[in-house]
Amino acid sequence: MTTQTSGSTVATAAVVRNVGGPFALEKIDVAAPREDEVLVRMVGVGVCHTDIVCRDGFPVPMPIVLGHEGSGIVEAVGTRVTNVKPGDRVVLSFNSCGHCPSCEKDLPATCSQFLPMNFAGIRLADGSSPLSKDGQPVHGMFFGQSSFATYAIARAVNTVRVPDAVPLEILGPLGCGIQTGAGAVINSLKATAGDSIAIFGGGAVGLSALLGARAVGVTKIFVVEPNPERRQLALELGASKVYDPRDGSDIEAAIKADSGGGVTYTIEATGIPAVAGQAINVTAPGGTVGLVGVPPPDGQIPATLLDLLVKGVTLRPITEGDANPQTFIPRMIELYQQGRFPFDRLVTKFPFDKINDAVHAAETGQAIKPVLVF
Repeated sequence: MTTQTSGSTVATAAVVRNVGGPFALEKIDVAAPREDEVLVRMVGVGVCHTDIVCRDGFPVPMPIVLGHEGSGIVEAVGTRVTNVKPGDRVVLSFNSCGHCPSCEKDLPATCSQFLPMNFAGIRLADGSSPLSKDGQPVHGMFFGQSSFATYAIARAVNTVRVPDAVPLEILGPLGCGIQTGAGAVINSLKATAGDSIAIFGGGAVGLSALLGARAVGVTKIFVVEPNPERRQLALELGASKVYDPRDGSDIEAAIKADSGGGVTYTIEATGIPAVAGQAINVTAPGGTVGLVGVPPPDGQIPATLLDLLVKGVTLRPITEGDANPQTFIPRMIELYQQGRFPFDRLVTKFPFDKINDAVHAAETGQAIKPVLVF
């Protein structure tokens, strides 16, 4: 039952008030949706690495409600919303302006206002937030949703209707982490059955890239990951071979030997500059390196311009898998229903009130993709 006060909805939210956390459960007020907004009762929400880095100092205003892999049920919509209605099951994805050149080409992941739309913690139009406590603003609209809460305000542009015959509580990560990995392979690199791919990093994004590669028929898939349980899972999900980067062997030589001289594509999902160098080195001439991992602010590519010129390798930075959530999330769900995209193998569920335990599991590698269930 929705509890309302003065036109707003009372929600329980995980609020971060200071850099470093913790996520503290508090009662907040969620304003009624404006004309292009949607009020969603949350059913599940994934924990993403971006939530953790924002808690720990990536510049977002505080206090703030984070969370950006939400799934739930529409409670109310603004007067201009036509794509969803109350009662619809939805997944929430990243925010975009809807009218810049990229958005007009159905490329919202390269929206010219991507950073402020997703990290400013406010509505850009007037600087307001839909969230408050005791009359004082709490920053919201994180990735257009702030879904670490029992209710969230999203926008029509980042609210995607999903079918009834799928487990709604685990679908939220399709809006960011899983979309990023799978989309990098399917949308950005456009890999096909005749290609080969090496994936550096076997976390949620890297393993989602593996799932995307398998879904489009790639058979030569190599995964580099230090965690033995994740290496085993990669094999179960269809990797051709896995490598431990800490065992002292020459990873680059091994991948080149196993792939017949180098792979068509690589996915760098760690954000570690030295690993990006390895990814470049195992890519065959004419191949492409997909840069997906978030590097440190001063991270540099460990290759010279001459290296790249001689080798003919393309570096391809990728945000959100170059996905349009309105079409790509339904595509991933269809692949899942066909048994070709078992992303549920990556998920570990936690009750919402155990959010700090879920974050710790993500930080320590105990869980690949924690999902908070309401």
